[in-house]
Amino acid sequence: MSNIDARLTELGLTLPEAAAPVANYVGYVQSGNLIFISGQISKIGSHEIGGRLGEDLTVERGQEAAKLSALNLMAQMKAACGGDLSRVKRIVKLGGFVQALPGVTQADIPKIINGCSDLMVAVFGDKGRHARFAVSAPSLPLDVAVEIDAIVEIEPA
Repeated sequence: MSNIDARLTELGLTLPEAAAPVANYVGYVQSGNLIFISGQISKIGSHEIGGRLGEDLTVERGQEAAKLSALNLMAQMKAACGGDLSRVKRIVKLGGFVQALPGVTQADIPKIINGCSDLMVAVFGDKGRHARFAVSAPSLPLDVAVEIDAIVEIEPA
């Protein structure tokens, strides 16, 4: 068991299987030592967090949605690393989208994406610190609350 797998267990987290794409794209692309992970939504199996900030989504519930997206991102990382998350050298960048009504307090958008950012640091330590953007969107696929993509640097196999 890698130190990352041990850390996930310590945090009481289980990664899902990497989600299959639902359209004409792939879950991730590797270029050199960088992995570009497609947007991962706040849905794992039948557990889904949907809604729109300013309507039926609180910041706290949005943070939980961002954690689901983070677990899906880590599942894609694990697939890209041949099952060995200890190959993750750095979470380089996250891009976060929060489904929100126009006019909501924009300061709440980064707070929601912190649910993902905080989990990356909790799991990967300093390797989990990353650059990021966090923006609102009027709608997201499947009416989910959050979608997040990532760029990750990995150690060669």
